[in-house]
Amino acid sequence: MYRPCKLPMQLHLADTSSSAASQTIFHFTAGLCSGLTSSVLLQPADLLKTRVQQSQQSLLPTLRTILSSQNPIRGLWRGTLPSALRTGFGSALYFTSLNALRQAVAQANTPIALAHQAANQSSSALPKLSNTANLATGAIARVAAGFIMMPVTVLKVRYESDYYAYRSLLGAGRDIIRTEGFRGLFAGFGATAARDAPYAGLYVLFYEQLKRRFATMAHQDSTGNDGKPQAAASSSSINFVSGASAAGLATAITNPFDAVKTRLQLMPSKYGNMVRATRLMIHEDGMRSLFGGLGLRIARKALSSALAWTVYEELILRAEKRWAANHQMSL
Repeated sequence: MYRPCKLPMQLHLADTSSSAASQTIFHFTAGLCSGLTSSVLLQPADLLKTRVQQSQQSLLPTLRTILSSQNPIRGLWRGTLPSALRTGFGSALYFTSLNALRQAVAQANTPIALAHQAANQSSSALPKLSNTANLATGAIARVAAGFIMMPVTVLKVRYESDYYAYRSLLGAGRDIIRTEGFRGLFAGFGATAARDAPYAGLYVLFYEQLKRRFATMAHQDSTGNDGKPQAAASSSSINFVSGASAAGLATAITNPFDAVKTRLQLMPSKYGNMVRATRLMIHEDGMRSLFGGLGLRIARKALSSALAWTVYEELILRAEKRWAANHQMSL
């Protein structure tokens, strides 16, 4: 059954009974759990995307090569550790900073920042912001988290690729620093930021819009024509479908940046910068190179974003309800 959120409006902004430190720690922990869950489960899709973008082979030959190896299961989950570190701690940093930004914008209480949202049509305990505020906060939070986690991202991409024969993450890190310096650990950051800023901004915008629509539809369908309550979608299912749909839309729009980023991180000496990389990719492989791995990336992003945001939102919603109950008992 869809259960409308009955929390008071001040709990959507911040629960004054809990300290800012405890809320920050909880958002960090919830983001970490959601990121680890999605990264471990979906690592094969991420590895296949990297291989396809690297070689411009189609999915099936790439998959056959891995499955024909001596240890196909280990091959499909190659790079799980850096992926889990990157996605887990990256998600923790992202959700923590995103929450802080959204709370600050919501507390500003300006018409341009806040969205008009009926309290009984929400599947979330998070602040309801305008499209502009959702776009801006999502982009800023993602770029900040991406910069901090960039060295792990470079290690992950190179370790997943068969272009380098790295046997360990430590060996990969030493080789990058020896040949390229510390700057090599941030290879492709420009392309990553150019991808992540619009992707994250569009994702949050689409996600919040879809949640509102689906929650409204679920609320309308929860009462039948005869006036009797009917089974409807739960808040978690609304968040999951919204997350998957938003990720698919945002991924399709920003995939060229991801393809360029992968080439820059794998072969920085050849491709140099975003403009040069784009020109070389189009000259060597045509426009299709900018959409390499699109199907895999959409599938992975849809599932990972849906999993991550659903886990995160459910943890936060339950925490907000517990904080509200504790606050009422203390009055």
